[in-house]
Amino acid sequence: MNLKSVITLHTGREMPILGLGTWQLNNDTASTIQRALKLGYAMIDTSGDYGTQPGIGEGVRKSGLDRSDFYLVTKVEEDDIAYEATKDNLTELHLKYADLMLLHRPPRYGVGDGLWRSLIKAREDGLAKDIGVSNYSIEQIQTLIDKTGEIPVVNQIEWSPFGHSKEMLGYCQENGIIIQAYSPLTRGERLEDPTLQSIAQVHGKTAGQVLIRWNLQQDIVPIVKANQTEHLKENIDVFNFELDDNEMRKLDHLNEEYSSLGSHQLSYMR
Repeated sequence: MNLKSVITLHTGREMPILGLGTWQLNNDTASTIQRALKLGYAMIDTSGDYGTQPGIGEGVRKSGLDRSDFYLVTKVEEDDIAYEATKDNLTELHLKYADLMLLHRPPRYGVGDGLWRSLIKAREDGLAKDIGVSNYSIEQIQTLIDKTGEIPVVNQIEWSPFGHSKEMLGYCQENGIIIQAYSPLTRGERLEDPTLQSIAQVHGKTAGQVLIRWNLQQDIVPIVKANQTEHLKENIDVFNFELDDNEMRKLDHLNEEYSSLGSHQLSYMR
């Protein structure tokens, strides 16, 4: 496993195993994207409501990379007209297609099957290679599948040793859905945990690197935000060590369904 490794989606297409998150990355976004791509990051995650898409588009253009050299994930909102929002996102990014287009979250009522059908059409029209969801529960995903016959390739959800769901992981594995983990570093809130620090010390790594590695070893794709070069490098320096089974169990047992988003429970567990 290395930074160029990929994971195969149920459609047969491939996705990088680690991505750069850009939520609140509004300070010199273009420069950060250029540095990340130069360091070898192959996937960038954004959304229409992040405010980062113009900067991402600029950074990609200045990088000189071919379109096939990077993987772009973006999202439409629950109150969008999904097909038009897909086109608007691509206009902001100055791209012809997204590799992965997600429904950012389920609408307040229902599961957004109309939105999902619009993304299916966007994919059929070449605006996205694959489509998926974000912040969906097991029940919501299953209802979406039952209503449309279309299985998402990804569910992007908050995920860390302190907040995860064995039921969700099992369901996604059974249905060929990849979990993308946002806030995998708990937004820095749990990095001083004694168990985490102890494991990090054994490997000569940081707590953040252990959290990323915990995800990778479960075939979960971490989306990690950083803008300083030091942190960009740190977050990809995770392929020269491995957590053993006992360490993985210890990290699993930290689970308390914790959310770093100001909630005491993960949204997809409610």
